[in-house]
Amino acid sequence: MNPEPRPGILDISPYVPGESELEGDEPIIKLSSNETPLGPSPTALEAFQQTVGHERYPDGSARELREAIGTTYGLNPDHIVCGAGSDELLSLLAQAYLGPGDEAIYTEHGFLVYRIVILANGATPVIAPEKDRRADVDAILARVTSKTKVVFLANPNNPTGTYLPYDELQRLRKELPEQVLLVIDAAYAEYVRRNDYETGIELVATTDNTVMTRTFSKIYGLAALRLGWCYAPGPVADVLNRIRGPFNVSAPAIAAGVAAIADRAHMTKAADHNENWLAWLTENIRGLGLEVTPSVANFILIHFPDQDGRRAQDADAALKASRIILRRVTGYGFPNALRMSIGTEEENRRTVEALDAFVKSGGPSA
Repeated sequence: MNPEPRPGILDISPYVPGESELEGDEPIIKLSSNETPLGPSPTALEAFQQTVGHERYPDGSARELREAIGTTYGLNPDHIVCGAGSDELLSLLAQAYLGPGDEAIYTEHGFLVYRIVILANGATPVIAPEKDRRADVDAILARVTSKTKVVFLANPNNPTGTYLPYDELQRLRKELPEQVLLVIDAAYAEYVRRNDYETGIELVATTDNTVMTRTFSKIYGLAALRLGWCYAPGPVADVLNRIRGPFNVSAPAIAAGVAAIADRAHMTKAADHNENWLAWLTENIRGLGLEVTPSVANFILIHFPDQDGRRAQDADAALKASRIILRRVTGYGFPNALRMSIGTEEENRRTVEALDAFVKSGGPSA
């Protein structure tokens, strides 16, 4: 007889990352994982390389990294917890605050990891509908019950690229019951250039029941090192430190993270590149007759007509024939859309050319 996992685990659909390989030896354009086309800061690479050959355990508290983050954002390092990507921190938060009989809310097209961590801890996922592919505060509040313990909110959201303005974020926190933990997942915050956007730092600083998670995987280009952090009220940070692994962040990741967050010029360069090409891609792909959801992040969601030979799966096949990989997002509730990360100038132009050829051909059935 096989061992029985806890209830909820077998209801989980394993997370499927963006594709990264195609058959054949010719180069590919991989725009499926929202990675920065500029790569990591040279100083971060140098710091990483300097750790090679040092085989002792890392600092279990990641003190140097927490202090670097605190200096950058004006935060108390004691309220910062680092992890192996923000995914680990989301998992730890669910582990700490959810159990059988509890409910946790996330939005209709929210990050798939939320459902996974909720079910993994025996709790019940509750989905709040979105409005115009954006989180709807009223819909979230309408689904709160006495069993609700956590609300997960990606802001900006993946894969839509839409965001909730700060006044709406404040309203959500104000109208949620005090016992509900609001987790603001701000993985793409560094890309957002809108006057009405705020990462969540102020809410964490002024409430006892809000947490903000961040990552080094996106604009900092350190996805391979698995590095993230969260800013939390003191009692929540204390809880996370009690249950996280004693050496959950590696020494190379700590060193690279400290160097990366200090290189503001590299981050600004990446954000500038993204802003320019986000606008260019949105305009040019719409010019092909395809719908693009307005995005503030480093990716766009491209919608295809629901017609034989012209659907997202057909576009995906045509792009792959041109050695270009975008992200299928069927699991997010968009069976007829592809998510495209912002790439280099050459990658962006080649992708638009391939999409243009696909549209003009009428699709594979034409």
